[in-house]
Amino acid sequence: MTTLVAGVDSSTQSSKVVIVDAATGALVRTGRASHPTGTEVDPEAWWVALTEAIADAGGLDDVSAISVGGQQHGMVVLDAAGHVIRPALLWNDTRSAAAAGALLHEFPDLAERTGSAPVASFTSTKLRWLRDAEPENAARVAAVCLPHDWLTWRLRGFGPTNPDLTQLTTDRSDASGTGYFNSVTNTYDDEVFTAALGRSSVTDGVVLPRIVAPGESAGTVAGTAIEIGCGAGDNAGAALGLGARAGDVVVSIGTSGTVFAVTETQIPDSTGTVAGFADASGIFLPLVATMNAARVLDSTAALLGVTHDELGILALEAAPGASGLVLQPYFEGERTPNLPDATATLFGMTLASTTRPSLARAAIEGLLCGLADGLDALGRQGVSAERILLIGGAAQNPAVSTIASQVFAVPVVVPEPAEYVALGAAAQAAWVLDGTRPDWAITTVAEPASDFHPVIREQYARYAV
Repeated sequence: MTTLVAGVDSSTQSSKVVIVDAATGALVRTGRASHPTGTEVDPEAWWVALTEAIADAGGLDDVSAISVGGQQHGMVVLDAAGHVIRPALLWNDTRSAAAAGALLHEFPDLAERTGSAPVASFTSTKLRWLRDAEPENAARVAAVCLPHDWLTWRLRGFGPTNPDLTQLTTDRSDASGTGYFNSVTNTYDDEVFTAALGRSSVTDGVVLPRIVAPGESAGTVAGTAIEIGCGAGDNAGAALGLGARAGDVVVSIGTSGTVFAVTETQIPDSTGTVAGFADASGIFLPLVATMNAARVLDSTAALLGVTHDELGILALEAAPGASGLVLQPYFEGERTPNLPDATATLFGMTLASTTRPSLARAAIEGLLCGLADGLDALGRQGVSAERILLIGGAAQNPAVSTIASQVFAVPVVVPEPAEYVALGAAAQAAWVLDGTRPDWAITTVAEPASDFHPVIREQYARYAV
């Protein structure tokens, strides 16, 4: 008899549910529902979307376990009655940039203590912003959790009608993105947390979610025997879903861009470029993130009045280097480099370079060069890349994968399109059932021919900050 498990990806844009065969990972059915736009969102919208996505996937009646992957860093604050105090601040809300600087000034050793130097994306910085900008709300905080923590709690039947805050759970991958968790000792750093919120999780009783280990159950879905896995941050979920191993570097092009690898040891980077996150299997996930990824292509396609496919066709009409046209793609500020107030700039405009094909190519090259800088940063920390696994919606555009092989001096492989975060969560669900991490085969499409063009990186580097 086939055992089915469900995995959830509660991303910035939507909730996606996959239901798969626990033994093989074979996809059985899927569901999806949209999230509101914006950098702050009422978490209730995520819950509504999750229930709609589960229904769209045919429900959970025949499912034995479920786990939730979610967007990292989002600040969900609850009062003593289990109510959400204010809309959650998402990872891409940069109003806490000054707070990040303040925390790093107060704790110069944060990279050693928590694995990462804080930037505006991190939960700790958002708590400091809340303390300073909304002290009345900060005073009401009885618990702090992350998006996937809150959804897991709700799946278990908790909330304003059953407000047991001590039942909040998380996993070490998502906790490692808060800025107040040590993923080597797997403990919260209460001194940093207190400096962020102004109140302690120890002496003031502010609840932080219990850390659930890989393969351990977080509980059951309310009113059922369906087990719930520990969940994960989105990038850790994707790495698990891909089966990424040492030597693999995953480059993901979604709303944000990420470059990450799986390593046996934590890699703290005091510069803040590489975040020393934990992975979903019990080891580590050094990661570099950019705020400007697929939306760079959205904006350029809209400007040129073309579809994404047409943008790719235009881009491949131009030679590598786009005749000297360079797009520095910091449209909405940037996290790597840490420039929260930056804007995008177009350089190298001449009569020869200012063409539709050159602009299309410059958009793709600029996006990928930012991610290539991330790969360089991992390399400086000793991470060896044998191949690039290129994922995300934009990776399916032939122009993006072709130009990636020209930007990265490492072989590029494009896995078949799949919801890898949700698949990683489904793998966690299967892990809970039999106590063993599943090893599901991932299919890859043909590898683009290696065609590295140093001129692309050299041009971009002239204008990089």
